[in-house]
Amino acid sequence: MRYLPLNKDDRTQMLSVIGVDSIDDLFETVPKAARLDGLIDLPTHKSEQSVEQFFQRLSNKSTPAGSVPFFCGAGAYKHHIPASVDHLIQRSEFLTAYTPYQPEISQGTLQTLFEFQTQVALLTGMEVANASMYDGSTACAEAVVMAHRVARGKKSKAILAPGLHPHYAAATQTLASTLSIKIDERECRMGRDDNVINHIDDDTSCVVVQSPNVFGEIVDLRPIAEKAHAHNALLIAVFTEPVALAAITPPGEQGADIVVGEGQGLGVGLAFGGPHVGLFACRQKLVRQMPGRVCGETVDANGDRGFVLTLSTREQHIRREKATSNICTNSGLCCLAFTIHMSLLGDAGIQKLATLNHEYACHLADVLDAIDGVSVENETFFNEFTVRLNKPAADVVQALADQGILGGVPLTRLAPDGDPNLLLVCATETSSEEDIAAFGSALTEILS
Repeated sequence: MRYLPLNKDDRTQMLSVIGVDSIDDLFETVPKAARLDGLIDLPTHKSEQSVEQFFQRLSNKSTPAGSVPFFCGAGAYKHHIPASVDHLIQRSEFLTAYTPYQPEISQGTLQTLFEFQTQVALLTGMEVANASMYDGSTACAEAVVMAHRVARGKKSKAILAPGLHPHYAAATQTLASTLSIKIDERECRMGRDDNVINHIDDDTSCVVVQSPNVFGEIVDLRPIAEKAHAHNALLIAVFTEPVALAAITPPGEQGADIVVGEGQGLGVGLAFGGPHVGLFACRQKLVRQMPGRVCGETVDANGDRGFVLTLSTREQHIRREKATSNICTNSGLCCLAFTIHMSLLGDAGIQKLATLNHEYACHLADVLDAIDGVSVENETFFNEFTVRLNKPAADVVQALADQGILGGVPLTRLAPDGDPNLLLVCATETSSEEDIAAFGSALTEILS
């Protein structure tokens, strides 16, 4: 495709039509401190070889998760991904597939999405799931907006539990700020999720609770669901670690009306922060208010099995004012990777994987709790928990990194006003005995 830039007269005419004097006026809503003043400090030109060498040196400064003992979680988890997952998603019919605007001729794409939906519905204990979303945080935000639609504007308040991942809360705040939704957000603290019950009233459209929460605590959703339903509000259950759903009672069985979360833990690598894939499921009665798309199974004119795009409620398919979301991707390749990994594991495999994760986390908790200056704060957890240190967690993490150990995420990385001595640590099936021993030994030395 040729690049044909607009000339000055073209740009002036376009700006005049939309009613602004300059391109800079389009960025007035961006804080001045965040705007770039002038050009980036880069050379005007370099040879291809020089650029390649520069970025290789830059890349070498990073520490890949698989190269050192790794105990970070906080919303992105390191799991073993079978080689067959990457092999299959690299096939050209998957790698280059795009949104099926003529779905009847995209049977392969529709079938994989249908299988994905089935897996998500079973994993969450819900009746219907959509064909994925951007990531867990935007899925959470979309769920709050969906609850507002279900309430038909008669309820304006959405309650966010204290254990909701701060990034999820921030994404929700951003989307809600453009609508008439009041966000009632509790301070990010441990052991306070049950307190949201006291804030539910007749103006509440939904209550958002994460389990396991950002501190790793497993929350009993049943009493919260009961109180929410008594006030005709919806319970939105959130998760960041999909493997956990194979070990705890699914949110749907605990009374959740909408379940959203992050699917990265299955099939999708860390990749230094993305891309991820959002999971979204709900009760059958709410399906017409669900964002995204739903693929269905049917039979063709010959009676053979086939797949169709049953529901498309995003703005690319219908009138914008009727759309339930403006989401323009379903992270299709990540969605496929999730589906392949889940298919390889099967029902017994995902449960075994969950058991291994919990066992390794219990072992790690025992090792850390025995160290002077460390106390495990959780009474319940799956594969992630919170420890309190006798020194600022950020300093300890840096000292661990200097010894080649990625030893968790300081709470202040997620919540700047949080307790500086709290550290979130995670163990998965990739955490070896040697890694845990090295972590314990290094931490003992740093805290002594």
